[in-house]
Amino acid sequence: MKKIYAINGSPRKNKNTATLLDKVLEGAKKAAPDVLAERIDLYSLKYTGCRSCFACKRKDGASYGKCAVRDDLYDVLEKLRDADAVVFGSPIYYRTITGQLHAFYERFFFPYMQYKHGYPNLVQKKIPTACIYTMNVKEDEMLRDGYREYMGLFEIFLENYFQKPLILHSFNTYQFDDYGKYVCEVFSPEEKAAWRDVHFPEDCKKAFAIGEELMIKSK
Repeated sequence: MKKIYAINGSPRKNKNTATLLDKVLEGAKKAAPDVLAERIDLYSLKYTGCRSCFACKRKDGASYGKCAVRDDLYDVLEKLRDADAVVFGSPIYYRTITGQLHAFYERFFFPYMQYKHGYPNLVQKKIPTACIYTMNVKEDEMLRDGYREYMGLFEIFLENYFQKPLILHSFNTYQFDDYGKYVCEVFSPEEKAAWRDVHFPEDCKKAFAIGEELMIKSK
């Protein structure tokens, strides 16, 4: 049975990022009805970033090549070692992924990297991956203000260890259910709602298609 995991780097479980990740999983199920598809909400877990214990690098160590830290992330990392595809989702805070997702990827990538000449890695299969980014800005602002340079660092590691990730940017996203409850002069609720009505359904379709493509690429 194939396995696809959606890593939710958002603190919210039913808003923009989570919705798009769920659409990816729906697309995966359409392409491969028997696939095991699971979303993992990082903010529900108790864990830290890399603790620099280097157990994953110890000669003849029991944890060589895998993270030895026994917190809530341990079982997640074990699951991902057997994954056939993984999609990562994050809202963009200060032009980059959330702190929770960053802490996750320290623990995810580092054990695979060997301190040998050329830095070979221990990845057993080059699985397909995808990144879903949700953000308040529009595309021209993202490009003008250098967002891609920050987000691209995560993608570089994904491509180095696995396959080049499929990318979806969801722009000008809705932050609040009721903008009237918050001090928020810089955004127009009417403009936000109009944008969402047109563009978010399109983003959901793109996310669904990514799920289908991930299953095709995993064969």
